[in-house]
Amino acid sequence: MNDNNHHHHQKLPRRHVLRAGAAAAGLAAFPMLGRTQGNTLRIGVVSPRSGPLALFGEGDGWVLDQVRKQVAGGVEAGGKRWNLEFIAKDTTSNPVRAAAVARELVNADKVDFVLSTSTPETVNPVADACEAAGVPALSTTSPWEAFYFGRGAKPGEPSPFKWSYHFCFGVGNFAKLYTDQWSKVATNKKVGMLLPADADGNAIRRALIPALQQNGFTVFDAGPYQNGQADFSAQIAAFRKEGIEIFNTFPFPPDFAVFWRQAAQRGLAQQVKIVQTAKAGLFAAELEALGQLGHGVHSGAYWHRSFPFSSPATGMSCAQLADGYEKSSGKAWTVQIGATASLFDAAVAAVRASANPGDRAALAASLARLKAPTAVGDIDFTTGPVPNCATTGLVGVQWLRGANGKFSVNIVSNADHPQVPLTGPMTAYKLA
Repeated sequence: MNDNNHHHHQKLPRRHVLRAGAAAAGLAAFPMLGRTQGNTLRIGVVSPRSGPLALFGEGDGWVLDQVRKQVAGGVEAGGKRWNLEFIAKDTTSNPVRAAAVARELVNADKVDFVLSTSTPETVNPVADACEAAGVPALSTTSPWEAFYFGRGAKPGEPSPFKWSYHFCFGVGNFAKLYTDQWSKVATNKKVGMLLPADADGNAIRRALIPALQQNGFTVFDAGPYQNGQADFSAQIAAFRKEGIEIFNTFPFPPDFAVFWRQAAQRGLAQQVKIVQTAKAGLFAAELEALGQLGHGVHSGAYWHRSFPFSSPATGMSCAQLADGYEKSSGKAWTVQIGATASLFDAAVAAVRASANPGDRAALAASLARLKAPTAVGDIDFTTGPVPNCATTGLVGVQWLRGANGKFSVNIVSNADHPQVPLTGPMTAYKLA
């Protein structure tokens, strides 16, 4: 028996006995052969509900409510019915806090499974904490390279991870998407990259820049900057000097707003024809805060209300997810609504496919071979691109400001996700 399994078997009886109202001390040493008391699985859910990444987590509570309703009667797995109990935690957009709440879920809440979403600042520390504790973990909404290589895996070497799994788009998806999307507007093919000194920026710098160069783009990298930077005058001056007409960035959402206002003041926004954002530029609230500066901004999106898929864990189509959230919250639907739904889709599918989801090793094995339909499309962990990871597609979108100041978003490129229909034409960014 390995240390993780031994640790697991010691913990489970304590929880079981404490819930039954008996003393834990006398029974803790005995391994638990199977769950009783209703076969309840405790599942932790970690996401940024506050702080600079809060837009990503804004709709997570609503999605979780829909999942709770859908699985209220439990799910069948291994010939038994399992009740699913979800415990949600906020990271406050802080990686240190993300690791702390993951450990809290494992050690205090005694969860069997941990889900996390939205950016490497969330999913990487959570995955590391679960890996150390021997608890199955599943995550999404972070480039898979940032999750896999950003946590120490090496290209061409066996995976160092046993318990943590992740599905999302990757750098290759961006390369395919951008090559198609940027061909729809006439430019000089000179790209200015603004990349932070973090896991996202490092992954993009390592893999996307060479891929774009191979596809005929001239790429100028302004160099790494720290998240939260207040003055981008040096980078803006460099982009203007290089004559870039395509701007691409992967910042925290508040940082893009700071940069783009300065870019307009210093003439860069008037020079570029494509403003391609990722990580930022995904939420209507961001664009509304920019006002006219946000009109025509381009982005890569991992979900849209027009996706032709459904979410088994919520029982809703993509359009129903968007409509339901808008009706409940009074706010515009967001790209993260579908992505968070897909996380629950995959998690519930992994539980159902496991012979014994109460056994951590069995649940991890179910994740490793998981094939499942989700709100963002089908995922398949058996096809790579590396162990522990599965990929999903991206579409190119463009934000348009209406007369009332509200923004809508069109799908303008689907080369990386051809099952998804286009909803509008791609046009150049032009500051009025």
